[in-house]
Amino acid sequence: MEKLRSLILDCGVAARAQAGESESGDRHLVKRFRNGALVAAVDGLGHGADAARAACMAAATLERYADESVIPLLQRCHAELAGTRGAVMSLAKFNWRDRTVTCLGVGNVEGFLLHSGAGSGPEQEALVLRGGVVGHQLPPLRASVFPVSAGDTLIFATDGIRSGFTEGLILSDPASKIATRILALYTKGTDDALVLVARCVERAA
Repeated sequence: MEKLRSLILDCGVAARAQAGESESGDRHLVKRFRNGALVAAVDGLGHGADAARAACMAAATLERYADESVIPLLQRCHAELAGTRGAVMSLAKFNWRDRTVTCLGVGNVEGFLLHSGAGSGPEQEALVLRGGVVGHQLPPLRASVFPVSAGDTLIFATDGIRSGFTEGLILSDPASKIATRILALYTKGTDDALVLVARCVERAA
């Protein structure tokens, strides 16, 4: 029997601060492990320096405790962001041994898992978002687990990106090209904007 080849992530990010601001309140994290990876998109509430501070604190906390599962990770962020403006965020933890991704979102950072079509199941799955603000009001948390295979693509977008951004994508494009295209075509222009694209690809032999 042919051995199942392992997966890795091809990631791309594109971001833009709101006009007139020197820094963005949107941040991202990609932390790779031997048998998986953690990816996250964080949106500090509002924009400007206070939003950037909250988002940076959240990203630093995620990186520091990246080996934990997504629910304890988000709870840690909630504790760390107390006293700040707060943030909304979506997390995804890939497990290459199980070929799964575990997702969790609080707030309005949209997430979609686009399947390559090689396996069964729906072509596109939306991340279920829980209402709340990390650092202020945390809802009951429940993560979603999805199977992944080579070619599957996860996309996170903060609320500076208009909805419908998954339409007409060419999933064979590099992740960085997909992120850049979404930012160029779907930026609202009234808020910070960030797009994070993570595609599962087979590891070279």
